[in-house]
Amino acid sequence: MIEQITLTDFRNFKKKAFSFSPQITVLIGPNAAGKTNILESIYLLSTGKSFRAKVEEEMINYEKEIARVKGKILKDEEVKNIEIALTRGQISLSATRIEKVARKRLLIDGSGKRLVDFAGQLKAVLFTPADLDLVTQSPSTRRRFLDFVISQVDREYRRSILSYEKGLRQRNRLLLRIREQGISRSYLHFWDRLLIKNGDYIAKARQNFIEFVNSTPDFNGQDFSLEYDRSAISESRLNEYKEEEVAAATTLVGPHRDDFCIKLKKNGQPRELARFGSRGESRMGVLWLKLAELAFIKKQTGEKPTLLLDDIFSELDSKHKEIVINLAHAQQTIITTTDLNFSKEKSIEIVFLK
Repeated sequence: MIEQITLTDFRNFKKKAFSFSPQITVLIGPNAAGKTNILESIYLLSTGKSFRAKVEEEMINYEKEIARVKGKILKDEEVKNIEIALTRGQISLSATRIEKVARKRLLIDGSGKRLVDFAGQLKAVLFTPADLDLVTQSPSTRRRFLDFVISQVDREYRRSILSYEKGLRQRNRLLLRIREQGISRSYLHFWDRLLIKNGDYIAKARQNFIEFVNSTPDFNGQDFSLEYDRSAISESRLNEYKEEEVAAATTLVGPHRDDFCIKLKKNGQPRELARFGSRGESRMGVLWLKLAELAFIKKQTGEKPTLLLDDIFSELDSKHKEIVINLAHAQQTIITTTDLNFSKEKSIEIVFLK
């Protein structure tokens, strides 16, 4: 769990520290007070990435060159200090001297780390209103979700994703050269093998996660499930699409084409939420998926992730708010809201932001 976070020139915070309860902490404040920025900083420490910034330097205070996020976490009954420093790629040493620097540094107890070693030190599950995109938006949104969840518990999956993505870029460049310059297809052999090896691991890990999610109980009296649309990769499939790939100069099969959909059983028949579900049903379907994510991480690692809930009560009725609060007591949970009624809850630690 996370005990404390210190933000320096991060978003709207010039220098601010926050402490968190091991149970429920509610961040209360008006819009633009920085509540979501705090959750973003925690998510950044968990994954090494933002869930909202298009480019990472957006997280740096516009007047500054460096932003720092420091977190004190409790892991395996030991306190660890994890930190991320963000820059714009250069810093001013003097009025006339500018030095190029790394745009992001990741540290654990003061030692620099690679992303593959840093991500997952703090386990976190995030639920925001934007997560409805998992129902309605493109397959790439759902693939990013799968990658994030599985990467938190499987180091080899993180490595396989990085290797696969690098190989995919190289292979697509070669397909373009085959089309434009007429080079031999033999240049693809190494990259074909690399994609097949890593792609198989990625697909099996995704399949295992989806099977776990489908084994979780019904939620709020509703029977949700996931259906995995796998794009298998093999020598025969690559050969099957070889002419089309050259024409398109892109790899047409593999886990970068995977997708899944959330279904809700109605009258005994599973139906896609994207096509047949109401907004309320979609919201509950995503919450079911997030709780399954939390249970999956706990099972795989033995650690209860911190649950981050960003302004989800604004669209929930009183019945569903009560469901969420009951669920929040099962692990460390940090909630953002504008609802002052939470300040009456005795079992909840309140942090007011102005």
